[in-house]
Amino acid sequence: MVAKEGWRQVVQRLVKSEMSVRGVKYQALSTRLSEIGVEQSADNLRNKVNKGIMGADLLLQILMVLRARPVTVEMMQEILADLHDGPVP
Repeated sequence: MVAKEGWRQVVQRLVKSEMSVRGVKYQALSTRLSEIGVEQSADNLRNKVNKGIMGADLLLQILMVLRARPVTVEMMQEILADLHDGPVP
């Protein structure tokens, strides 16, 4: 079983990866979110992403405004395996 911290790392890496692929910084992410009615400051987003702690609604909103790639079980397993240096069942 994966500890809570492992899942937080998955959230962190997913969001940071999507931001990096698209060249989006926290201020731009904040602006994109405000365009759909979600008010989050760049600093607040940075803190939430770095800790990997946010509500499911915010995670989905972030993925949507980033036009993120589909999140797959394989993608999550790969991140978890990387964190634990071994395969995840």
